Amino acid sequence: MNRWGVDLGGTKIEGVILDSELRPVIRHRIPTEQEEGYGHILMQIKSLVETMADKSGFDLPEQIGIGTPGRADGGDGVISNSNSACLNGMPLLRDLREVLRMEVLIDNDANCFALAESMLGAGRDEMAWSGATAFGIILGTGVGGGIVRDGRLIRGAHGIAGEWGHNPVPGENAKCYCGRCGCVETVISGPALERYYAALSGRKASLKQIAASMGRDGFARQTIDRLVEKFGVVLAAVINILDPDIVIIGGGVGNIRQLYTPEAREAIAKNVFNHSFDIPLLPPLLGDSAGVFGAALLAGPPLHSR
Repeated sequence: MNRWGVDLGGTKIEGVILDSELRPVIRHRIPTEQEEGYGHILMQIKSLVETMADKSGFDLPEQIGIGTPGRADGGDGVISNSNSACLNGMPLLRDLREVLRMEVLIDNDANCFALAESMLGAGRDEMAWSGATAFGIILGTGVGGGIVRDGRLIRGAHGIAGEWGHNPVPGENAKCYCGRCGCVETVISGPALERYYAALSGRKASLKQIAASMGRDGFARQTIDRLVEKFGVVLAAVINILDPDIVIIGGGVGNIRQLYTPEAREAIAKNVFNHSFDIPLLPPLLGDSAGVFGAALLAGPPLHSR
């Protein structure tokens, strides 16, 4: 069977059709144009799905998976915490079912990332065995995560499994948009690290520039060292509870090579309730395709490990 997926991003909407071997038959992108409002986004998604049907020659599917920013709550899939502000408070799941006239399965972009990378990307070999568990991390403008066990997303009773970005960090008290203080997102997200560097140096710089200047800029070195130290603390807290077989690190902050060094592993190890830290920390392999592939995997039967 074919699996259809759509990744709803802030600037683009991407669709894919995967064949029975989970190979892409067709991929297509169009602009989100969120400045035109919520109703326009619904029509853009409908147009994308119809275009994929025309280009592929396939009939429209009975169901489709859609990845979104933010959370979809309740039976109507009301969106919250989305950086595409026009989605917040809107019953996206209900409206997509009406507009597309098919069954829609919706999940957040971190879960889609975790599902795609664990089963098709970086974790494919490690997740090949029954019972294997992956923790997929989004480290970027925000901090999120998803948990995959035996080929299935673990969502939890409240639908927030893996959302470690709003766990408290010991000793930190920066205010978070969620109303709490000292959340992981206020410490190791890209904007948080850029703010930290600016406070130290009096200069603004992108995280990419900060990382590139570590060898000659003491403030940059201090910022990245802080990232490694705090990453070790907050990831260890997740590992102490979940103890996954692999961790996959996505997002812009996940491109910082220092997160994959022995120093980073030591920062985690000294905070883990164990005598050693032995699981792989993996960079993603699917690039910006992870979201749309994960959305497609929502549709159809779960992928089971061997």
